[in-house]
Amino acid sequence: MSMCNKMHKMSHPCEHEGENQKDVSFAVLSVLLTFFALPFCSYSKNNYGYGGYLYPQFYEHSCPKAPEIVKSIVAKAVAKEARMAASLLRLHFHDCFVKGCDASILLDSSGSIVSEKRSNPNRNSARGFEVIDEIKSAIEKECPHTVSCADIIALAARDSTVVAGGPSWDVPLGRRDSRGASLSGSNHNIPAPNNTFQTILTKFKLKGLNVVDMVTLSGSHTIGNARCTSFRQRLYNQTGNGQPDYSLHQGFAESLRTRCPRSGGDQNLFFLDANTPQKFDNLYFKNILAYKGLLSSDQILLTKSEASMELVKQYAENNGLFFEQFAKSMVKMGNISPLTGSRGEIRENCRRLN
Repeated sequence: MSMCNKMHKMSHPCEHEGENQKDVSFAVLSVLLTFFALPFCSYSKNNYGYGGYLYPQFYEHSCPKAPEIVKSIVAKAVAKEARMAASLLRLHFHDCFVKGCDASILLDSSGSIVSEKRSNPNRNSARGFEVIDEIKSAIEKECPHTVSCADIIALAARDSTVVAGGPSWDVPLGRRDSRGASLSGSNHNIPAPNNTFQTILTKFKLKGLNVVDMVTLSGSHTIGNARCTSFRQRLYNQTGNGQPDYSLHQGFAESLRTRCPRSGGDQNLFFLDANTPQKFDNLYFKNILAYKGLLSSDQILLTKSEASMELVKQYAENNGLFFEQFAKSMVKMGNISPLTGSRGEIRENCRRLN
């Protein structure tokens, strides 16, 4: 039996969850997860038929120590600065949503390349590049010209999740690195905190992802920080009428205003999950139910769609369900338009082309 068939034979994550429940919310969730979150293989349609596919054992013979090198350096970096786990996880998102998972986000500006690091979502925000540099340097010493920067980002995202207490998954590998970057793609394709629900969902769908992936991957906001400038409008002027966002718990809003004034303090950092800010768990979803989602894009998962609302409720109740689907959605996101075969290159330095 092929691996794909085996995966399709696996029981659904919700299959044994409350089999006797008759309530509507669970029925809605079951339909969502059954229809949208079908098991997938790493040679998914997102590879767009370029003849290559990703699989976890890609470096088994050419660089068997690569995953362990990534894991070790990520663990050291997060031990030094807990925030780094979220930063490395975010790099993978911001890479995959622009031209696919091809390490384009790592390129510095040079020659004809205008770096994605200059985009609105990444400027003064994307970080962790030095950790990727350290990993790449160590791997190049072990096996030169073999492991791509794109695969290093994907492995680092998984290892960051695990070291923060989250789920693990087998990372399909075999991506190659892009020979270009897209500043405009970075500005337009990455979901923004002030986008409407429909705009964010459309950005996910354009990458082959769906509402289940959208809600699940938003759960990565269980760790990390956001800047005052990312949510200030919720505190003072949500819709342009000088009124705050009334879907934000007013006591919570008051506490945020003390360090996020109407003007100034743009770079002041706030935990996305103030309860367990460095622990990967489902409290992010519990916060949303309490109307304490920090970003507008967090809170609208509850207020703008019945489908996403049901997922938020289920994940708030069931940490295991969230973890199981997070792993699946991360693999799915990691499959967005990879360069395989002879396309792209294996960069020697992740910041510049060979």
